[in-house]
Amino acid sequence: MRWTARGRSKNLEDRRAGGMSRGAMIGGGGGIIGIIVVLLSQFLGGPAGDVVGGLTRAPPPSNAPAGPLETTPAEEKLVDFVSWALDDIQTTWQTEFKQRNRTYREANLVLFRDRVDSACGMQGAAVGPFYCPADFKAYIDLGFYQMLHERFKAPGDFAQAYVLAHEIGHHVQNLLGTSTRIQRLKQDNPRLANDLSVRLELQADCYAGVWAHFTNKRGHLEMGDREEGLRAAASIGDDALQKGAGQAVRPDTFTHGTSEQRQRWFDTGFKSGREEECDTFVARTL
Repeated sequence: MRWTARGRSKNLEDRRAGGMSRGAMIGGGGGIIGIIVVLLSQFLGGPAGDVVGGLTRAPPPSNAPAGPLETTPAEEKLVDFVSWALDDIQTTWQTEFKQRNRTYREANLVLFRDRVDSACGMQGAAVGPFYCPADFKAYIDLGFYQMLHERFKAPGDFAQAYVLAHEIGHHVQNLLGTSTRIQRLKQDNPRLANDLSVRLELQADCYAGVWAHFTNKRGHLEMGDREEGLRAAASIGDDALQKGAGQAVRPDTFTHGTSEQRQRWFDTGFKSGREEECDTFVARTL
C-alpha cells in the first residue's frame, strides 16, 4: 500500500507497556478473524464453541505494575501503519455516513499484549483481533499479524489493513443497530444462530471491501493489494480452518463463512463501493 506516517491517531490507545495487558472479545465471534479462534481452540484441544459462542474463559487478572514499553523499530513502524489505516478506514465511513445524513461515532483501537480488559470482559491474545460493542473499541495484539503471515500464509500490509477494516465493519454494524438486531434474532431463534453469525461476519467482510474501494480511489492501493485481501479472506474461511486443523468440514458449525464466501463478499464491497450491496441478510445465497 502507499501510505505515509502522520503521527499516531487520536483514536489509538496503546496499552502494550508491561507485556501483560488486559483483554476481551465480542460475543458470538467478533473478529475478522474472530474465526481464528476456532482454529486456535482446536489446536489447544478445547471445544470451539466455548470461544465462538461467547467469551472465552478469562485468565486471572494481574496486579503487576506496567513497566516501560519494550519495542523495536519494526514494531513501531507497524504501529504507524495501523494508525494510518485506522484513520483512513474511518475517513471512509465518516463520508459514507454523512452522505446518508447519519452521524458517525469514531471507534478507538486498543493495542495490547497478551491480554486486555474491556467492557466485554477480560481476554487473552489467542482470540485474535476483536471488536467490543459495549465500549465502541477494536482490540488487537500486533503479534497476530505475524501469525497471519506465517501460519495462514497471508502476508502483506493490505492484508493487515483488511483485518482492521473488518473490525471497524463490526463497529459500523454496531452504529447501525445491526448487531443488536441479530443478537435478538439469535436469542429468539437458536436454530438460526450459526446462519445469522455467518451473515454478520460476511457483511463485515463486505464493509472492509467498501473501504478498500474508496482507499483505492484515493490512490493508496498498489498492484497485488486486492489479491492480498482475497488471500487473507480465503485463509480464514471456516472450511479452510477446519481442514487446517485436520478435521472434517462441518457446515453446520460455521460461524464466519467459507473461504469462497468471504472472498465473494469482500469483493462485492470492493467492486461496488456501496454499503447497500452488503446486505447479506436478504441475500438468497451467500
